[in-house]
Amino acid sequence: MQIEFTRFSPDDVEALVGFLTGHEWPFHAGVQDAGTVRERAADGRYDDEESRTFWVLADGQRAGLVRLQDLADDTPLFDLRIGQEWRGRGLGAAAVAWLTGYLFTELPRINRIEGTTRQDNHAMRAVFRKSGYAKESHYRESWPGLDGTVHDAVGYAILRRDWLSGTVTPPDWDDEPR
Repeated sequence: MQIEFTRFSPDDVEALVGFLTGHEWPFHAGVQDAGTVRERAADGRYDDEESRTFWVLADGQRAGLVRLQDLADDTPLFDLRIGQEWRGRGLGAAAVAWLTGYLFTELPRINRIEGTTRQDNHAMRAVFRKSGYAKESHYRESWPGLDGTVHDAVGYAILRRDWLSGTVTPPDWDDEPR
């Protein structure tokens, strides 16, 4: 499978609306409705100084979306969505590897990249680990699900030095004073 990444353009708004409203997103908070997506696109929230959005193309088809956020900050975040029919085919790992290289290359001032997911999103957690990200946080009962259930959230990050060396430096979890 050929995987490519192309930048979102204003001409892509209706495709974006269709993508975000046409799939179920069980691990994302809130529901995307067409009006909200159009409004956010009109406000530049998918491509401006703070964010850049890219399509994940698999064999030429729009299979996913990567939104890079907080780009003016020294620690950007990202939102990754893979369409239902494309899940389980390695696109998530390819996208995280790509976005990590992209951010560290395009933004030489950043030292780390962060991502957060629900505790029960085992596929995304595996992608983080495979991509060299270290678990840095665990937030109990902090992620509301669509059904009202509140889930734990886990945060992962990669440091530039770890990305360059191909290592993972875990946090010091035993730093509490005795």
